Amino acid sequence: MKLIKVAAGTLNQTPLAWEQNRKNIIDCIKEADKQNVSLLCLPELCITGYGCEDAFYSFDVAEQAKESLLEIVHHTSGMIVSVGLPLRFNNKIFNTSCLIANKRILGFVCKQHLPNYGVFYEDRWFHRWQTGLRDEIEIDEFKYPIGDLVFELSGVRIGFEICEDAWVANRPGRVLFDRAVDIILNPSASPFSFSKFMTRERFVIDGSRSFSCSYIYTNLLGNESGRLIFDGDAMIASDGNLLVSSPRFGYNDFYVTSATIDIEAPKVNHSQIKSPIIASTWRVLALFDFPEIKPVANQYAELEKFERGGHLKEEEFARAVSLALFDYLRKSRSQGFTVSLSGGADSCACVALCGLMIRLADESIGLEAFKNKLSYIKKIQSCNTVEEVTKELIHSIYQGTENSSTDTYESAESLAKSIGATFYNVNINGLVESYTGLIENQIGRKLSWETDDLPLQNIQARVRAPSVWLLTNLYNHLLLATSNRSEVAVGYCTMDGDTAGSINPIAGIDKYWLKQWLVWLETIGCEVKGKHIKIEGLHKVNTLQPTAELRPLETKQTDEKDLMPYEVLNEIERVAIRDKKPPLECLLFMEAQFADRFDRDILATWVERFFRLWSRNQWKRERYAPSFHLDSHNLDPRSWCRFPILSGGFEKELEDMREYLAKGDKRKVKGRIGF
Repeated sequence: MKLIKVAAGTLNQTPLAWEQNRKNIIDCIKEADKQNVSLLCLPELCITGYGCEDAFYSFDVAEQAKESLLEIVHHTSGMIVSVGLPLRFNNKIFNTSCLIANKRILGFVCKQHLPNYGVFYEDRWFHRWQTGLRDEIEIDEFKYPIGDLVFELSGVRIGFEICEDAWVANRPGRVLFDRAVDIILNPSASPFSFSKFMTRERFVIDGSRSFSCSYIYTNLLGNESGRLIFDGDAMIASDGNLLVSSPRFGYNDFYVTSATIDIEAPKVNHSQIKSPIIASTWRVLALFDFPEIKPVANQYAELEKFERGGHLKEEEFARAVSLALFDYLRKSRSQGFTVSLSGGADSCACVALCGLMIRLADESIGLEAFKNKLSYIKKIQSCNTVEEVTKELIHSIYQGTENSSTDTYESAESLAKSIGATFYNVNINGLVESYTGLIENQIGRKLSWETDDLPLQNIQARVRAPSVWLLTNLYNHLLLATSNRSEVAVGYCTMDGDTAGSINPIAGIDKYWLKQWLVWLETIGCEVKGKHIKIEGLHKVNTLQPTAELRPLETKQTDEKDLMPYEVLNEIERVAIRDKKPPLECLLFMEAQFADRFDRDILATWVERFFRLWSRNQWKRERYAPSFHLDSHNLDPRSWCRFPILSGGFEKELEDMREYLAKGDKRKVKGRIGF
C-alpha cells in the first residue's frame, strides 16, 4: 500500500506584485510542509497573477517570473510543488506549470486549451501547446523538458490538466489515463460565477473516476485584478470519491487543503479497463523519497453549511462581493468607502455589502487580523469593535431635494445607524436652483416639467456628484457607484451623476433579484458558525417601491413606471443579449413566459423599448465604473459584452416585429423558432 499526503494551495495574488505573490507562495509551501504534505499543487499563473493582461507581452515580466521561480525552488526541500507562470519559448508565450521536486526543477507543462470567450482572452497572450509535443528550454545554462509531459517520481506518475484543459470535451486526462498516470494536478484560475463550484466538483470527481487516478484541483482566491472574483475553490478526489474541499471566500492570503491518497487503489479499476499501450518515451524520471505514512479514517468532503441551505445564490452574492470589496480596498490602498446613500435599494445594497465585508472578515480571520491586513489605515488600528471599524471605513451621505421623501431619508438613516456607518445629511435644493437659474438666464425662459422633464431630472442627480466626490477625497476613500445591471442594460442612469464612482459592486446583478436579496439579508442573512449575520436596518427600504425621486412627489414616480417591470426587463436582456435573439423572437419568448399576466401589445412595447434603449446607451456602458463578474455572462464591454457605440439600432429587426404583430399570426415566424 502506497499512501501519499497531498494538498491544494489556494492563493490571493495580485498581478505583477512580485514580492507579495512570492511571499504568499513560500508561506503556503511552509504551511504545507508543517502538515507533512509531500505533493502541493498551486494555482495557474500564481507567480505573476492571472490578470496581467497585455503586460504578459513584456520581456521583463517573463524574466521577473523566472527570478521568482528560482527563489521559490529553494523552499521546496522534501516536497513536490507545482507552480504556475508564463514562459517565453521560441518567441512565443506559454501558460505553464513548473513541477519542482526537492529543490530541483523537473520540467514545464504547457496549457493545451486556451479559453477565449466570455471573460477570458488567453488566446491574445498565449499560444496553445500541441498534444504529444515535447522540447527543451534553457534557463540559466540548465536545460529542462517543456511541453506535454508526464513525470514519474519513484514510481508515482503525475500529469497535468491546466484549468481549461479539463473543461473541454477532448480533455488531456484521456491521454493521461492511457499513460497510467496516478495523480492529475489541475492548477486553475477559474473566476467565480453563481453555482460554478458545482460544475468544478463534477469534473474533478468524474476525472478521478474516468481516469482511475487521484485528482488535485486548486484555484485562486479573492479579487485579484479588479473585475474577476476567485472563490478559492480547491478539491481532492480519488477514484470517483471527493475526499476534501476547501473553504470558499476566505480572507487569508492562502489556504492549504490536504488529504491522504492511496496510489494503488485506483489501479485496481484501471487494470480492468482496456486501453492502448503507450510508448514510454514521454516520461520525465526522477527520484523522490516519499515518507511512510499510516492510513487515515474515511475521508469524505461535505459542503459548507451555507452551501447546503436553500439560499445559495444569496449567500454566494454576499460573500463574493464582500471579499471583492475588501481586496479592492486594500490592494488600492484606499482608506474606506463612501456611498451617496439615497435610501433606495441600490445604494442601500452597496452600503449593506460594505457592512457585510467587515462582519464576514471578522468571522473569517478575526478583527485583529482584519486590521493587520489594513495596517496602512491608521485610524482603525485603535478600534476594538466591528462597529468602531465600520464608522471609520464606511461613510454615507443623503443628498435631498424638494423631490425627496421622508421615506427615503428614514431608509438611508436607519440603514447607516444599524451597521454603524458614518451618516451625513445635506440638502442640495439650493444647488439645483442655482444651476437651473444660470441656464434660464442664458436661454431667456423658465424651465418647466412640461417641457424640460429629463434635463430637470438629470441636474438633480449630477449636482450630487461634486459633493460626494469632495467627501470621498477628504478621507481618501473609494466612491462606490450604485447602478444595477437592469439600469446598465437600458441606460437608466445619469452619467456623471449616480454613475460616479471608482467601482460598482452591483452592476453585475439585476434589480429584480437584488430586491429579493435585500429582504433575505434583513430577515435571514449569512449563515456563519451556527448564527446568521443579518442587517435589520434594511427594513424600511424593503417596504419602498424603487424610485429615482427626481420628479415632483405628486407624480409618484417609480422606476418600473418609467421603464417596465424589472422581471420582464431582465428576461428580455437575457434573451436579447445573452442568447442574441432579435426583437421578434424575444417577443415570442416573452409571450411564452408572461402571456398570462401581460397582453401581447404591452409586451411588444417593452421589447421595442429595450432594444432602442440598449442601442442608444452603449456609450454609457463604456463609461460605467468597473464591476464584478458574477454570472455566466455580464454587460461589461471589457469583460463579456462588446457592442458598437454607433449602430443601426435594430430598425430592420423592430420593423419585422411590427409586421408580425400587424398580421396577428402567432404560428409562422419564418421557420426560425418553434413552440
